[in-house]
Amino acid sequence: MNLTLVLTATCGLLFLIVVVLARRVRQLSEQLDAADFQQRSLSTTYGRITEQWFPLMNQYPYDPQRFRFLGTPIDGVQFEDDKIVFVEFKTNRSQLSKSQRHFRELVESGEVYFEEFRFTDDSKN
Repeated sequence: MNLTLVLTATCGLLFLIVVVLARRVRQLSEQLDAADFQQRSLSTTYGRITEQWFPLMNQYPYDPQRFRFLGTPIDGVQFEDDKIVFVEFKTNRSQLSKSQRHFRELVESGEVYFEEFRFTDDSKN
């Protein structure tokens, strides 16, 4: 009888320990997910801030005064006397997004055009 009581109490205690530990593991997992999200968010913020300064760095091969920042879907456009360059800045191991790769393919295949739109003020008639 005593052995049954001891085993039952031990099983109950072990069950409570498992429940407490499972709850703690879930809390730690949530904290880890939040920290991972925060780290990725900081990386994104760092990248956005850094890309605005890239044209002013010594490594940038063009005149930074002729660069126009867009931000999205590409970082900007460099206007040169003999060419126009679409520019995307990347840091560390970041890669082009799907849409950025698509725009690069459009440029590489010659699907880039110049169009002029002229609007008139019809209210002066």
